[in-house]
Amino acid sequence: MNYRAIKGTKDILPSETSRWQSVEQIIRDVFHRFNYKEIRTPIFESTALFARSIGELTDIVGKEMYTFQDRSGDSVTLRPEGTASVMRSYIQNNLGEAQPLVKVYYLGPMFRQERPQAGRLRQFHQFGAEATGSPTAETDAEIIALAIEIYRRLGITNYALKINSVGDEECRPRYKEILRAELKKISDKLSPESQKRIDQNPMRVLDSKDERDQGLTAHLPLIVDYLNEECATHFQKVKSLLTAYGIPFTVDGRLVRGLDYYTKTAFEITSTELGSQDALAGGGRYDLLVKELGGKSTPSVGFAAGMERLMMILEKKGFAPSDNTPTLFIAVADESAREWGLKTAMHLRSKGFKIEIDLLQRSLKSQMKEADRQQTKFAIVVGSTELANGKALLKDLSKHTQQEVSLDSLHQFLQ
Repeated sequence: MNYRAIKGTKDILPSETSRWQSVEQIIRDVFHRFNYKEIRTPIFESTALFARSIGELTDIVGKEMYTFQDRSGDSVTLRPEGTASVMRSYIQNNLGEAQPLVKVYYLGPMFRQERPQAGRLRQFHQFGAEATGSPTAETDAEIIALAIEIYRRLGITNYALKINSVGDEECRPRYKEILRAELKKISDKLSPESQKRIDQNPMRVLDSKDERDQGLTAHLPLIVDYLNEECATHFQKVKSLLTAYGIPFTVDGRLVRGLDYYTKTAFEITSTELGSQDALAGGGRYDLLVKELGGKSTPSVGFAAGMERLMMILEKKGFAPSDNTPTLFIAVADESAREWGLKTAMHLRSKGFKIEIDLLQRSLKSQMKEADRQQTKFAIVVGSTELANGKALLKDLSKHTQQEVSLDSLHQFLQ
């Protein structure tokens, strides 16, 4: 039988992983500069956690989650996103007891059973951050600046930042009733999906990707015009801080988060280099989520970003990964030098050098071809004569030069 990867999944091959590792290292470095610590949560959780945190009426919970019963009969789900697991861990491990503001990041695989397309797989990878414990606009602005800094460090300048405020539990219900009344006037012309949302989640109609819906709702009132004083002041502070940080943005009144635990700031980072699926990252404030999941009322803000879409842009830009090629290829000219070569390779590796040696007992000519194929910086050929003399020719394969070196001082020379 010919086994193949399951539809919507993809092998990341050794020829690609060096680029992934380089990008991941830059992402981690930026997180660490902002003093965010890594958290690693299980890739599956209780289904109820995601149903509560993402919303039972969303497409993710209704159609896309990988959900199954384990042998105990419990319903478990492969994580479709990272925030729910982080908040569950925050509550379970009492992370807020040790410090007033908990700043964490994550990087790993997520799972959604959706239609595979460019930059969107059924097993995909996300990185993200959550700051839990602070209600301030300064925290919102830092989260946004953190996301932007990651893309800046990776050389991505062709992006756009959109921000909005979705109000809070005081001003949002009033706006939703106004919006619902306006939507009912045009309900018969809206798409079936938007018609269902009028009663369930009217703000999501503004987020519809249906062009007809977008045209019909273009004139509808926006929540930024109905914010109470606290939300309006908070939003103004976020905007002023982004301006102070030199981060350009546009206010998009149609950028919404449909679930009630989202509050105040919402944002999205897009790039025209991705085509129609242009979202790079999205996030916002969710002050009511920790309480929704059974913890104490705790303000939180965060973002999540897709790795596959990021890698698509970087590949177009010719992003060069860190050099992972061997420093030295040890080629043995005869059997008498093989044990020396193997011992020396192990010794040099223990000193931090990237060393390759032939394990297939190939001819010297084949070994040198392999050194070229692997783009090794240096190669040394050692046989019985070189062992007797204690010296050998070290070849610089990029400059096509060579020089005699002492076998005993090979370590010092490579340094």
